[in-house]
Amino acid sequence: MIIVDFVYLLVFVINVAKCGKPIEIAILLDNETDQDLYKVIDYIARRHQVDSKYVLTPQIINVKDMDSLRLEQTICNNHLAQRGIHAIFGSSPNNDIVQSISRNLEIVQFQNFFNPDIERDVFSQEKPEETTIFNLYPEFKLFAKALAALVNDMDWRTYTIIYEDDNSLIRLQEVLKISQNDDFPVKIRKLLPGDDQRPLLKEMKLKSELNIILDCSPDKIIGFLQQASIYNLTGEYYNYILTSLDAHTLDFADIIDYGANITTLRLIDPNSEQIKYMVKDFKLMGDQYNEDFKATSSLFQLKTALIYDSLVIFLTAFEQLSLRHPPVALPQNCKIPEPSKDGFRIAEYIKSKTFENETIHGPISGPIRFDKFGRRINFKLEIIELIKDGFRLSANWFSENPKKLEYVVSEEERKQEFEKHITQKVFRVVSRIGAPYLMYAKPAKKGQILEGNARFEGFSMDIIDEIANILNFTYQFELVHDNNYGSYDPVKKEWNGLVRDILDWKADLAICDLTITYERGKAVDFSMPFMTLGISILFSKDTKQPTNLFAFMKPLSLDIWLYMATAFVVMSILIYVAARLAPQDWENPHPCDPHPKELENIWSLKNCFWLTMGSIMAQGCDILPKGVSTRTIAGMWWFFSLIITSSYTANLAAFLTNERLGPTIENAEDLAKQSEIKYGCLQGGATSTFFRDSNFSTYQKMWRSMQIAQPSVFESNNKDGVKRVISSKQKYAFLMESSTIEYEMERNCDLIQVGGWLDTKNYGIAMPMNSPYNAAISRAVLKMQEEQKLHKLKEKWWKEMYGGGQCGQEETSSDDSAAELGIDHVGGVFVVLLGGLGIALIIAIAEFLWNVRKVSVETQISPKEAFLNELKFAVDVSKRKKAVLKRNNS
Repeated sequence: MIIVDFVYLLVFVINVAKCGKPIEIAILLDNETDQDLYKVIDYIARRHQVDSKYVLTPQIINVKDMDSLRLEQTICNNHLAQRGIHAIFGSSPNNDIVQSISRNLEIVQFQNFFNPDIERDVFSQEKPEETTIFNLYPEFKLFAKALAALVNDMDWRTYTIIYEDDNSLIRLQEVLKISQNDDFPVKIRKLLPGDDQRPLLKEMKLKSELNIILDCSPDKIIGFLQQASIYNLTGEYYNYILTSLDAHTLDFADIIDYGANITTLRLIDPNSEQIKYMVKDFKLMGDQYNEDFKATSSLFQLKTALIYDSLVIFLTAFEQLSLRHPPVALPQNCKIPEPSKDGFRIAEYIKSKTFENETIHGPISGPIRFDKFGRRINFKLEIIELIKDGFRLSANWFSENPKKLEYVVSEEERKQEFEKHITQKVFRVVSRIGAPYLMYAKPAKKGQILEGNARFEGFSMDIIDEIANILNFTYQFELVHDNNYGSYDPVKKEWNGLVRDILDWKADLAICDLTITYERGKAVDFSMPFMTLGISILFSKDTKQPTNLFAFMKPLSLDIWLYMATAFVVMSILIYVAARLAPQDWENPHPCDPHPKELENIWSLKNCFWLTMGSIMAQGCDILPKGVSTRTIAGMWWFFSLIITSSYTANLAAFLTNERLGPTIENAEDLAKQSEIKYGCLQGGATSTFFRDSNFSTYQKMWRSMQIAQPSVFESNNKDGVKRVISSKQKYAFLMESSTIEYEMERNCDLIQVGGWLDTKNYGIAMPMNSPYNAAISRAVLKMQEEQKLHKLKEKWWKEMYGGGQCGQEETSSDDSAAELGIDHVGGVFVVLLGGLGIALIIAIAEFLWNVRKVSVETQISPKEAFLNELKFAVDVSKRKKAVLKRNNS
């Protein structure tokens, strides 16, 4: 087929040469199966023949598998020496030889490939500005800036560069500078030899590399992505930038189903007017010559398009220069170089012009302008995204403003697309069982089997449900396989728990009491926090003793009470004996009679007991001793009473106060200073990480103490920690999040929170790195905060549901010790009072009855009559005087 086309082309050239002056050119092709290049050359030759007196006469040189010596001989001996040429087009693996020939003989050369060596080659000459070499491929430094602008706009925090050869690193030099300037973690990987890239992809899977810049030849792109899909590296959370300017010509029909976000750049717009005209013109030409002359997608590959543009530029320059002095191509000798008379003239004209695509016959790669060194310095790149219908233009990049992208798709359009996409997605939400965040729901009817989301309930589920209502999506709740939050094992170099499920793409979202930490933030993304909290200390209240009505007696021991009772009796008797012996206590019963016949002693046993009783009660007595001995005894008793009473009062106050004292610790510093009360936290959680990584000396000391404690003070879950606090009876404290402490305190009144927060942290919703849903979910959380829905949900699950609100708010200030006493503290006093009143009442009744008997005997009336008379007199409160009894003598 190639031979037939080539023969046909030669026949065509011979025939048309008879009709006009030839324009001799050499075209180097390094792929003999590339039919489209032949079509383009033929198309240009035929079209030019119609409008010009000159005939394009291409000399096709297939340079595939040619070494440098053979290539030089072919160009010099078979073409230059025989006929001479005006220009050389195309590419060759041994381009250095072609450049050398073009430079020495001043023959214009047009390159259509990425050639970073052109700058080095040009500046190695004595007069680099006199070069006749032009490269239509975008200048590599500007192209590198275009890639850097795209990466910057993607806002990637980390990415992986996969390159094929050293030229790739040259194209990516500006991207590499981003990582150096902003300290972005960037991995650089080289494609493996051959087509099997599975070992490379497997390693990328283990490292969770989501953002990938793939720089390789177009024929390797589809195979790479197909192999990547085997390791689930083409899901919706993966982002690819394809640097090949031919990537848009590939067939991504199968790749679209993978869901990966693929972005690439293109220089050639297949929907441009020039392309549309070419497609139409190709069809007409095929019909005219009865040939299968159709435009294919590969016709718009970059190397073919740039051959077309270079032919357009050369023919335009040649025609313009021919108006005054037609350029002439003479046979040349490479060994004895004689510079072309017209090569430099053509080159200077090309450098002075900007070749616009204003007409349908203009360059199809956009306006073309070269600097004085032959480098293409103005071009536009289109940023395109792969969607279900193919590629869509997203933004434009212009070499005149290399740090900025000009977007074509508006923010409103993107928002509408996202809203449409999110409503069609079923989010996989992973969580763990832990009240009140997520619990198993109880069936409404006996025997009912709950399925799907109905299996669970809790604070976390209500949050996701509210977010789903705001964003209009559906979700499916599942449990994490190991019930862990997510911690990193440096030995195994892997995560567990919720974080692991996110990294393994088993879930789109993870929600529970999951703390946002720096370490987790390097592995997954977090939404805006839905709860702010801190680490605090959970402790148990002092165990209350059974109520004792005689608690007022506890300040003094039973022995002291017995000793006091004995002392009371002994002292009363001693006063009685001393008063009988002391002359001063025998008094004149009639003060008006100076010479009484008898003296009276008022210190009966009754009065002695009354004196000692009044003294110890600090009330005094209406009679006092007068003798020296009795006063001495009374004084010593008063001293004893003063000490005992004061001691009792002080000890009673201290005793009652101690009963109301709270915990013996007030903060973390108190815990760190003592060794009696053990303390611990959740094993492998954010709290343990906080103490492990803290630089504060107190927390470091606490962490060391927790590590060496035996038995272990760590617990596998918060529930076990709470049980241990309750059962230890103030011998163990558990360090945990304040929100969980609040929940437990609402349901167990024996628990208290000691001190304030040791730190400040947040709970957030975890999702894969660079998740497209992060911004939307964060906005939904913010809306819930503003509408107080998060507060209402917390009130519901903390204080209303399943036993919440059982414990009222208790005073915890330092003034609590001075609060009023309860009946359980002083009830015994009332018992003593009532007992004494009862005894007094019995004595009063006995005295009354004794008096009734006495009246009955002395007045010689019946006991009943005497009882009624005395009772009637006693209840008549108006009578203040009572007659003296008189014996009845009748």
